[in-house]
Amino acid sequence: MKIDALVAEIGSTTTVINAFDKLDSDNPVFVGSGYSPTTVLEGDVTIGLNKAIENLKQNINVKELIALETFASSSAAGGLKMSVHGLVYDMTVKAAKEAALGAGANIKMITSGLLDSYAIEDILNETLNIIMIAGGVDFGERDTAIENAKKIANLKLNLPVIYAGNIQNQSTVKKIFQEAGQFEYLYITKNVYPKIDVLEVNEARKIIQDAFEKHIIYAPGMEKVKSIIKENIIPTPGAVMEASILLQKAIGDLVTIDIGGATTDIHSVTSGKEEIEKILIAPEPFAKRTVEGDLGVYINKDNIINLITKDRIMKDLKLSNEDYNAILSNYTPIPLNGQIPFTERLTLEAMIQAIERHSGRLVYLYNGSGKTAYAEGKDLSNVKYLIATGGALTRLPNRIEIIHKALEKENSLVLKPNKNTEVLIDNDYIMASIGVLAKKHPEAALKLMKKSLGIG
Repeated sequence: MKIDALVAEIGSTTTVINAFDKLDSDNPVFVGSGYSPTTVLEGDVTIGLNKAIENLKQNINVKELIALETFASSSAAGGLKMSVHGLVYDMTVKAAKEAALGAGANIKMITSGLLDSYAIEDILNETLNIIMIAGGVDFGERDTAIENAKKIANLKLNLPVIYAGNIQNQSTVKKIFQEAGQFEYLYITKNVYPKIDVLEVNEARKIIQDAFEKHIIYAPGMEKVKSIIKENIIPTPGAVMEASILLQKAIGDLVTIDIGGATTDIHSVTSGKEEIEKILIAPEPFAKRTVEGDLGVYINKDNIINLITKDRIMKDLKLSNEDYNAILSNYTPIPLNGQIPFTERLTLEAMIQAIERHSGRLVYLYNGSGKTAYAEGKDLSNVKYLIATGGALTRLPNRIEIIHKALEKENSLVLKPNKNTEVLIDNDYIMASIGVLAKKHPEAALKLMKKSLGIG
């Protein structure tokens, strides 16, 4: 059987392969999926990829499968691990952080100001994929970014380093990396914070993904990935962001939620309400991602249990102490039938907490005119759609009820989606694959995404 494309999602524990066909037609087709444990730790990710392809062939009942194109997203071995170094935390550091998160990074380290010996030691001790240097508005402060560039270049880490600070420094930074023998690893992009209260993160986000794709094949276990994957490889969270941006252009402002075993990711693509934008204390990116590393329904289940409390869970689910302990002692990544209500309760709490953390809020300050309302953070109160993806929100039986319960929790100060927000489920669980596919086949990707959401 010949098909147009295979898209792999190489996760930390599981590799999924999705097959697509008729990408140049008016009716592109999602053919099916295959699964396998990821084999990065075995030293060769292609072992798991090939097993996933074999599983796909069994699932669609074919003996041979030939794909014209092969793509991938990856979050294996911790995904895209970055450090971000800027000048002022609430300004250039925030802008650089937003660019990194939007690209799908797992940020391992953030610093503001000059790097000291302790920060340098931390950089050396972290297993990083990319380093970003920012600092100074255009034609503003120069010294901090230059000194940080010198310190990082002289470490000779042979890692991609992205400079996204004051444009006056670009030629100087190039010379610094040339003299250190690290010029081949340097990427120069526009300043992520060119003016006070202006964020310009889109180009930096693309550069991060380009650097990731170029260097991911050197990561342990990934060296042979290009023997199977011939096209784009981008970070999985970045792929979900790309799909969210593509979808927003077609249907309107939205927020995408992915609740997983280890983390909960939220991507919002919206400017918010005009009246809120006028009273924002600091700028927010149009497309924003947050990752809650403590909110996962398997690996980080204990964190969520502590937020809810054991007593409340037992009361809500009508469990005896014996029942509760039995669930925990046999808890599995993909919940068994008797564990599903427990997983659903954890999912509800993860969603409530993650939405509140991602959302901005109203604050009231006193000045000469009395009490005045301001806003800080991302305004989600104007989103039309909530897109649910990831295992929990696409596979749990009561996923729709969970989402509506989370939206019904009201707080007049939090700028969260309201209870009338329309809920759409990524039924085929292909959103990350769509984000990768959109790089080369945007029209087909959009049609496939709409089909999965039940609106195409």
